[in-house]
Amino acid sequence: MNKIRRVKKAYKSRPTLEGAGVHLRRAVGFDRTDLLDPFLLLDDFHSSNPRDYIRGFPWHPHRGIETITYMLQGRVEHGDSMGNSGVISPGDVQWMTAGSGIIHQEMPKGQKDGLMWGFQLWANLPASHKMMPPRYRGITAEQIPEVTTSGGARIKIICGEVDKVAGPVKDIVTSPEYLDVTVPPGSDFKRSIPGGHTAFAYVIDGEGYFDDRRDPYHYEVVNDRYFEFEGDAVFGPEYLVMFGDGDEIAVSAGDKPVRFLLISGKPLREPVAWYGPIVMNTEEELRTAFEEYKLGTFIKKPA
Repeated sequence: MNKIRRVKKAYKSRPTLEGAGVHLRRAVGFDRTDLLDPFLLLDDFHSSNPRDYIRGFPWHPHRGIETITYMLQGRVEHGDSMGNSGVISPGDVQWMTAGSGIIHQEMPKGQKDGLMWGFQLWANLPASHKMMPPRYRGITAEQIPEVTTSGGARIKIICGEVDKVAGPVKDIVTSPEYLDVTVPPGSDFKRSIPGGHTAFAYVIDGEGYFDDRRDPYHYEVVNDRYFEFEGDAVFGPEYLVMFGDGDEIAVSAGDKPVRFLLISGKPLREPVAWYGPIVMNTEEELRTAFEEYKLGTFIKKPA
């Protein structure tokens, strides 16, 4: 019999200013690097006011991580030191492996009504792959398959496999799964996740129960501290729900559908040295990266 993963912690994303002045909500990042290992950061940028995002993220470096951008509304114009350039449109994904080093920019452009909505996830790379050659994958909405379960849940498969249907992103070191799930009203959804893998959900719309017992303890961030209180395991938009270990997660929707990102991966359990856009294993490696960026030797040429 499968063991249901219980809600271990849950907290609401909090307002953050990033890039050249982009207002966003950060669900996780910078405080506890072990909390969602191998994932480091999840940002939710969602606004109808261009002044909140128009300055974007001008040219900046990355090393030692993968950045995954998923757009729901609006678009992002991008370019990088490998010569890639283009636009991430609604439903598209940009999966960028920084590896040994990449310099890029991301400049948001809203819809005609100004609406911009997307997510950026950072996934750590193990020490053995920190200095791998960088690579870029641009995935259009049409390339992302969608399946419907027997219970009526709709799943967009960005990375991973559902009912023998595989997402377009493959060969990732940490064996991640990245799903966009919508559960219809009054329906249940279960998803098997390998034991020992980190798993969390980030609620996009509606609300649902993320634990079949419906009454665990959960946590909310207040002034950057966790405060515990007892209550139902029902969560709505902008909540990140972290699951404990087990074999599968169980989610049920109430009177309205619930939509969430479901993300999981194999923990690295390695030391993390992190400053700004660069994540390494030691402080010495961090200093080397920034010194190389200063000297103009940050980008490594292929052997």
